[in-house]
Amino acid sequence: MFRQARWQYDKEKIEPLIFELSEEGKIGHIIPEVEKEIKDEIGNPEDEIPPNLRRKDLPELPQVTEVEVVRHYTRLSQMNYGVDLGIYPLGSCTMKYNPKISEKISRDRRVQEVHPLQDERTVQGSLRIMYEFEEFLCKLTGMDAFTLQPSAGAHGEFTGLLIIRKYLKEERGESRKEVIIPDTAHGTNPASAAMAGYKVIVIPSDEEGCVDIEALKEVVSKETAALMLTNPNTLGVFEKNVREISEIVHEVGGLMYYDGANLNAIIGKARPGDMGFDVVHLNLHKTFSTPHGGGGPGSGPIGVKYFLEEYLPVPRIRYDEKEKRYFLDYSSKKTIGKVRTFYGNFSVILKAYVYVLLMGRYLKEVAELSVINSNYLMKKLLESGEYEVKFKSVMHEFVATPKNWRAMDVAKSLLDKGVHAPTVYFPLLVKEAMMVEPTETEPKYELDRFYDAMTSVEKDSPRNTSIDRLDEVKAARNPILSWRMYLEKSGTSG
Repeated sequence: MFRQARWQYDKEKIEPLIFELSEEGKIGHIIPEVEKEIKDEIGNPEDEIPPNLRRKDLPELPQVTEVEVVRHYTRLSQMNYGVDLGIYPLGSCTMKYNPKISEKISRDRRVQEVHPLQDERTVQGSLRIMYEFEEFLCKLTGMDAFTLQPSAGAHGEFTGLLIIRKYLKEERGESRKEVIIPDTAHGTNPASAAMAGYKVIVIPSDEEGCVDIEALKEVVSKETAALMLTNPNTLGVFEKNVREISEIVHEVGGLMYYDGANLNAIIGKARPGDMGFDVVHLNLHKTFSTPHGGGGPGSGPIGVKYFLEEYLPVPRIRYDEKEKRYFLDYSSKKTIGKVRTFYGNFSVILKAYVYVLLMGRYLKEVAELSVINSNYLMKKLLESGEYEVKFKSVMHEFVATPKNWRAMDVAKSLLDKGVHAPTVYFPLLVKEAMMVEPTETEPKYELDRFYDAMTSVEKDSPRNTSIDRLDEVKAARNPILSWRMYLEKSGTSG
């Protein structure tokens, strides 16, 4: 019922590495010699390579036939799992289906062959896409200006905190030292704050899973540079007191930072800028449906209110009404400077741009359906009697605790059923946490299939995957990071 169609492998023999298939003398492709006539006319092409750049030894490539290469990687792909095969309910990661039209457009040669060092006059189309997309993001979030430079959400966090730090220093002459972060925050929040030079102050959640207002009042001070908040938070709970939180932080001169990881739950329905946030980062690879994780690069645009706009990274993309052209503006004297090469992950930006144009006014249904799917699954799991959910007033995701199993047992059992596990053991304030986010792209039958898998846990799983259950401690302490290590440690599983 559950299993994906996969290549039938021999359980006694793990799929060999490509290097183990290698044998001296096997040939997959023959590169033709340069013809004598061409050498006589233009010389030996190898002579064009400077001596210091030439290889002294041949590359250590496996010697395999073409058919072995094709079959090897086809089998590996059949052993893999992806969002194109089924539900990928990683809470907080928003691993949803990606429209193939976005992929097709991003692979158009007019996109692939453009180069960021070209003259501005030759890339007007690309500049227009980025300019318009920044405007889209401003309208969707209630912010006044955006940069598309940051490469991912954590990179966006770091960029936003650098903007806050420079603003406080240059505009107020303040060197505030603290950033307040709730205990429901993503792990990248405290890491980014520490990297930006701040001391992290963690505040607890209340009984409803929201920021404890009294605890917040106790720690805010003239040393508070910002409060970083995800809304809804990682429990899936909307911070209903967000405006009061903003007032408390602003009263002591601090700024409000919005972690956009969960914007999927409110897009088209509510805007961070209207909640009192001064800086916002978005995850294009989450909310705006571009490949995520191993499926492609990320992108973490930063949006700010008007008083912070001059601090955004350069260049800014502008439009000259008189000359009817787009151009790159490096003129800001207050900018924090560049935070990456060129202007951002353009391919990802383009996919998100296409997604927004495709969805249009229906973007609000992303939030509605993601909340409906999440609550449907949560209610079914609660009715099963096999799971507890401490915080039930949730939006796009929820955190469940299995009553009779460890979270890891459930996760491993799901593998045998051809279902990807939710996020496990996060957030840390919930015991044996399983963080489930079905997203808006999953149909009801897929949600029911996931429910069936979650309520039919099998002991000592997985048994039917290419590798049996690993010794997690051994795998962590004795990792095999290369094929050489594998060969050296023959007999080591994993």
